[in-house]
Amino acid sequence: MNDINNSFGKGSVTRLGSAGGALVETFPSGCLTLDCALGGGLPKGRIIEIFGPESSGKTTLALHAIAEKLGGNAVLVDAEHAFDPTYSKALGVDVENLIVCQPDHGEMGLEIADRMCRSGAVDLICVDSVSALTPRAEIEGEIGMQQMGLQARLMSQALRKMSGNASKAGCTLIFLNQIRYKIGVYYGNPEVTSGGIALKFFASLRLEVRSIGKIKSAKGDEEIGLKVRVRVQKSKAS
Repeated sequence: MNDINNSFGKGSVTRLGSAGGALVETFPSGCLTLDCALGGGLPKGRIIEIFGPESSGKTTLALHAIAEKLGGNAVLVDAEHAFDPTYSKALGVDVENLIVCQPDHGEMGLEIADRMCRSGAVDLICVDSVSALTPRAEIEGEIGMQQMGLQARLMSQALRKMSGNASKAGCTLIFLNQIRYKIGVYYGNPEVTSGGIALKFFASLRLEVRSIGKIKSAKGDEEIGLKVRVRVQKSKAS
């Protein structure tokens, strides 16, 4: 072990008992019942995917997590260019100190997220959303041109770098993702998330968010909210 640590650096290999504990640290998600289902909350230093249909509450759940970051710094990579400071402030987000990035293309957004992660200055990075991380080649090309697999390759390359950096820095990465439908599927589930399958493998936690009903006012004549179900599709931290 000493030879390996001398060759590759201190801490390259270590005994688990002397590593300061094997339990994964967590922080609140903003939803008590979800924290109970996850065994304490969202894991630190891991990759998390929150996916679901449109207007199902994905961004709201992510903003609750940003608000509950336990005093740390948070970064929002707003690839959709749709950030609402007023709504975020109503959810408890410290919008004055929130770091917001609105990238011009997918490579820029992921590179900024990776650099912020490696800096060790932030505790939480949220990418909203994977579907909006448009590759540079697609932006520079003409509308209608066939660009096969560009986004999937982009996500695969980025996640290979970011997974290790997030673990070392203790920075949680939250990726919001949308649902697409496979064409010509008659049997089985036709739903699939965008951006390829790399995120499914690298994510330690995958949460499916769906709206299951409306919340109406006391008079019943006005819709004032949504009933949302969050299903834990994958968890390697609880």
